[in-house]
Amino acid sequence: MWSCSGGRAARMKFDSRLQQPPLQLQRNGCANSIPWHCVGSMHPRTVGRPPRRTPVSPRWAFQSNAVQQRPSHRAFTLIELLVVIAIIAILIGLLFPAFSAVQNQAKRTQAKNDLTQIVNAVNAYYTEYGKYPLPTGTTGDFIFGPGGNSNPPSNAELFYTLRGVNAGTMNLNNAANLRIIVFISPPYVKNDTAGNRRSGVSNTDGSYYDPWGTPYAVEIDGDYNNQIATNPYTAGTGAGPAALTIGVIAWSRGKDATQGTDFNASDDVISWQ
Repeated sequence: MWSCSGGRAARMKFDSRLQQPPLQLQRNGCANSIPWHCVGSMHPRTVGRPPRRTPVSPRWAFQSNAVQQRPSHRAFTLIELLVVIAIIAILIGLLFPAFSAVQNQAKRTQAKNDLTQIVNAVNAYYTEYGKYPLPTGTTGDFIFGPGGNSNPPSNAELFYTLRGVNAGTMNLNNAANLRIIVFISPPYVKNDTAGNRRSGVSNTDGSYYDPWGTPYAVEIDGDYNNQIATNPYTAGTGAGPAALTIGVIAWSRGKDATQGTDFNASDDVISWQ
């Protein structure tokens, strides 16, 4: 046990503003002093109540971290949605006429190809049988289709013969196509109901329809003078002279399904131009 030599008790008072000299203790009966504590090496302390700290919730501490905080997502307002819808509607309005024109041009191209095949099929029939596919007793130019000579006006009788189908009147029992040669094989219409037949042959009435739903018209030189005496269109309007030096012609009435007389003013499609 340690005690102070000489019986003096050292009284110590600590203050943050004062520093005491080093305190030395000596063992009883020992002249050597042992340094016990160096007050000068102590850091000053503030006497009194420490400052109060506001507790921080871990949740708020996490949210205050800019790195860890997630960005908020803002939804579209009703006005913004209406503006977007209006812009889309305007774009559709601008693009629809162009799309419609492209679609109509594609139909005109298809009609032109169909008419070319029809004329080639009639000429192939003439090469095979030495005559045109016409009703018995025909003596003049004959039109199959709308506004034609058949009763009722239809192109079905012609295409029964060219397709080698035993049907109708002209090719009943294959009378007009005894060898049953298929000179043309158009597709069937996708919707075989009245008013919806387009781009093909109807299995119901036998007619061959254009892309707009009107049967094709075909005129054949029935008196075999290598001439169509009456041009369906007025001479000098873009469809040739009044009399055509050709054995077979075919045409479509186009989108408006109306037979025009001024070809340049109509939307018809013809085989000889």
